Amino acid sequence: MEALGVSVTDYTFEDCQLALAEGQLRLPSDTCLLEFAKLVRSLGLKPETLEDDLDKYAASVMKMKKEKVDLKEFSAYLEFPVSQTLESMFALFDEKEDGVIDIREFVIALSVVCKPSKTLETIQLAFQLYQSEGGTVTEEDLACILKTAMGVSQIDVTHLFRAVDEEEKGKITYDDFYTFAVLHPHFAEEYLYADQMGAESGLETSSLSAPNGICTDFSPDSSGDRRKPLQKKLN
Repeated sequence: MEALGVSVTDYTFEDCQLALAEGQLRLPSDTCLLEFAKLVRSLGLKPETLEDDLDKYAASVMKMKKEKVDLKEFSAYLEFPVSQTLESMFALFDEKEDGVIDIREFVIALSVVCKPSKTLETIQLAFQLYQSEGGTVTEEDLACILKTAMGVSQIDVTHLFRAVDEEEKGKITYDDFYTFAVLHPHFAEEYLYADQMGAESGLETSSLSAPNGICTDFSPDSSGDRRKPLQKKLN
């Protein structure tokens, strides 16, 4: 886990479920979602009530008149006092380091942690958060959605968006995306990973064959030595 600077043994069984979940989006080695999952637990959000928490936070965001919040507003939104854990979580989403985050990104990340194998449910929720009054999102919106869902700092969705937007309207609905995903269940490998994660991140294509392959430490195909820390944690 060099990308996170945290050893594999710092993660729990729930983290392993996130890493190995069968979903249409496979998390890259530099994802921050494992760190986010750890902070979610440290904050006090419990796995058994996480889906209820997700529903509550999502509903709250949909009622908010703005997407950008500062640390104090983030604290009030989560109903948790400002702490080092909360500040660390806030920092994960404060990419520009300007003291504000897009609260929708928190909800998307929480959905991935809550439902790691239900990719399309997370994307449907994200569409609801980003869509215009006409129920559509732009290429920029889709980039924000998938960037957050994969826990990376940037992502190129141009080829994917153009493939979904067959009529070249410059906007798509969730139904458009869902129909495309059903017809192309491996859309991530075909339109996302092939273009950037192999060439730009230096990841080998074979490393993407593991479900939600965050890193080889969590992969069922990993060698015995690399799996030992994980086995100790689960035993």
